[in-house]
Amino acid sequence: MKITRRNFAVAGGTILLAGLNPANAQPDSKIILGQSAAFTGPAAELGLEFHRGAKMCFDQANAQGGVAGRKVEIRHLDDGYEPERCAANTRQLIDENVFALFGYVGTPTSLAALPIATQARVPFIAPFTGAMALRVPFNRYAFHLRASYNDETAQIVKQLTSLGLKRIAVFYQNDSYGMAGLNGVKLALSERGLTPVAAATVERNSIDVAKAVKVVLAAGPDAVVQIGAYKACAAFIRAARHGGFGGGFYNVSFVGTQALAEELGKDGLGVMVSQVMPSPYNPVRPITREFLAAVKLAGNSINPNYSSMEGYLAARVFLEGLKHAAAGGKLSRESLISGLEAIDHQLLGGFVVSFSPTNHVASQFVELSMLTGDSRWVRT
Repeated sequence: MKITRRNFAVAGGTILLAGLNPANAQPDSKIILGQSAAFTGPAAELGLEFHRGAKMCFDQANAQGGVAGRKVEIRHLDDGYEPERCAANTRQLIDENVFALFGYVGTPTSLAALPIATQARVPFIAPFTGAMALRVPFNRYAFHLRASYNDETAQIVKQLTSLGLKRIAVFYQNDSYGMAGLNGVKLALSERGLTPVAAATVERNSIDVAKAVKVVLAAGPDAVVQIGAYKACAAFIRAARHGGFGGGFYNVSFVGTQALAEELGKDGLGVMVSQVMPSPYNPVRPITREFLAAVKLAGNSINPNYSSMEGYLAARVFLEGLKHAAAGGKLSRESLISGLEAIDHQLLGGFVVSFSPTNHVASQFVELSMLTGDSRWVRT
């Protein structure tokens, strides 16, 4: 059955009503992960798609016997992309004794959750965010799959300035995610002796962009870098174009490429998005061929896009770490940390991931893509 927002939420409620005892230890036959993410609200597609990709990977590994005879499951809770709800979810999942926290979606939510996970000594794996505040200072319980927002914005600014475009404005979400992206743009511009010509905000989970559009257009930028979720960014693009803006729009990966493309439709033509995962469509990389084969094996019930690809790859990395942990003897949170740190420059279908005891950021991969105006995109 295809997962929708409604039956996803119902399924989550069913799990909670089934009488899980918070004091229960991990069953001998399972490894249970905890995930808090947006499964409803304006950022829901990000949580839904990431979860679908990860679950597909785990389900197929489980069908082959799992790892060391144990199958992996994800226990999910909806936080609506709100930090307070995420913090409460995190405490609940830890009280339920999940083995690790996995696939959290968003900077403000992850920032609320990570201190709780750290205090409880629970690994926090593959959050869907590139914020430096989650990476510096080093935290032995946090493992990041994706490149940082600094990496993404550096690539965007490099592209813009190579085209001779120097008047760059920033439209950003008014929270820790938006500030992380804004700081990345400022850093990349400062290295070229430039500053943003304008910066304007939108509130999280809002599409009230009229004031921001007015501020940005008044500055006469060549291009706008957007650090927001897909609905707000789409609303800004439409309003700015309606206001006569003919420049370019550049988004970081968290926007949700497929969701943005579908939200904009034909209005998406030419909009750029930086990517931190391999293309889910271009079969030039073995990991994409493996991913598409997994989608086919799952009955094409999963929509192949960058968000589901990231969930799939995050699950692959977790499974690799779990295999290393199992090879060393008894599975525990500490042995999982050691197992993940043992992944040293490993190729997952051509995608390089690498951890160590002093480095918990697996990748700095970034490339640019462009929306085509028919709810799709191409690499540039």
